[in-house]
Order: sequence, then structure tokens, then C-alpha cells
Amino acid sequence: MEYTRINKGVCSRSTKVVIEDGIVKDVEVIGGCSGNLKGIVELLKGMKAEDAAARMKGIRCGFKTTSCPDQIAIALEEALAK
Repeated sequence: MEYTRINKGVCSRSTKVVIEDGIVKDVEVIGGCSGNLKGIVELLKGMKAEDAAARMKGIRCGFKTTSCPDQIAIALEEALAK
């Protein structure tokens, strides 16, 4: 399943996740810190989506109440709920 979410409260604009049988197959984040996000995406591939979301949920970026990893976690949770 492919799911796209518009991000809120961060520099990146959107997150697209691809999940098959509960496993993260791909993540694409538009905008944000390119190098850091490319690294995060590579680490997520092959992980259980549930576990990936749990690890990133609640991470903050500086003074913001969220972060790009937190937004990825939210996208994964929303995709799993569908």
C-alpha cells in the first residue's frame, strides 16, 4: 500500500510511505534535510512499520514539537490504520 501525508510543523512538505505485509518498502520525504532523510529512509527499509513508527514517534527538531522522523512515524501509523 502506498500512502502520502502532508507534513505539519516541519521543513519537509510531505511524506510518502510504501508498506507491504507490514514491512516498510520505501519512504520518500519531499523537502527537509536531504542527507539526513536519505539515511533515515535507508535504515527504515525492511523494518516492520510498527517498530519504525514506535522508534521515531515523538522526536523533536530543536524548538519544534515535531520533526521529520516524527512525521514519518505519523504517516506510517496512518497508513497502517487504513
